[in-house]
Amino acid sequence: MKGRIHSIETFGTVDGPGIRFVLFMQGCALQCQYCHNPDTWDTSTGRHMTVEDVLAEIEPYLPYYRNSGGGITVTGGEPTLQAPFVAQLFAACKERFGLHTAIDSSGFCEPEHAAQLLSYTDLVLLDLKIIDRDKHQRLTSQPNDRILRFAQLLQRLNKPTWIRHVLVPGVTDDAADLQQLGAMIGRMDNVVKFELLPYHRMGVYKWQQLGRSYPLEGVPAPTEEQVMRAGQIISAAQKAGSLSQM
Repeated sequence: MKGRIHSIETFGTVDGPGIRFVLFMQGCALQCQYCHNPDTWDTSTGRHMTVEDVLAEIEPYLPYYRNSGGGITVTGGEPTLQAPFVAQLFAACKERFGLHTAIDSSGFCEPEHAAQLLSYTDLVLLDLKIIDRDKHQRLTSQPNDRILRFAQLLQRLNKPTWIRHVLVPGVTDDAADLQQLGAMIGRMDNVVKFELLPYHRMGVYKWQQLGRSYPLEGVPAPTEEQVMRAGQIISAAQKAGSLSQM
């Protein structure tokens, strides 16, 4: 079995605990308006690699991953699009290297498609864009029904999960939407960390290289005050959601 790989990072520090080998998969079914890797969307391209190929890339850096409490994170693109390949890779990483495994996913897949992959996954970094179905479709080109079912599966499995949310001024920072997000997180007792990620424009040049119009042209990065406000709204709703479960 071969996977379609977009790129590799050998010293990742923001994609899970410790220092990590980060594998970017090629292909994604979402087209988020703020995506900083639109070059990963195309499912027909990418470098074809076997599990052994990837293991050979990992092996020289094993001391960094082991000594830092790190491991391997598979992101994209969307790793669940190639779930069988990633499952085989994670199984081999555990058996041969004893590595901690994580996926960075939008959750846009049918839960049963990811069952085997999740059995070899220690941590899920779940990117929740927005809870409102219609707004999610406008933002990403797809509704979020699958994503919410995927989140429910993670909860049933008690799979350790980091929730990530990109804060885009005027797009994902509405108080009601943030309250919905916080309430959902509060009901998920498997969530061990929440990250509020300020929107940035560092990937705009990739849209230009691809000849695509950037949908959020003119939208600024959020201010510190906007990030603080959003965090407070989410935190309050999260606490309320947790109390409602008791």
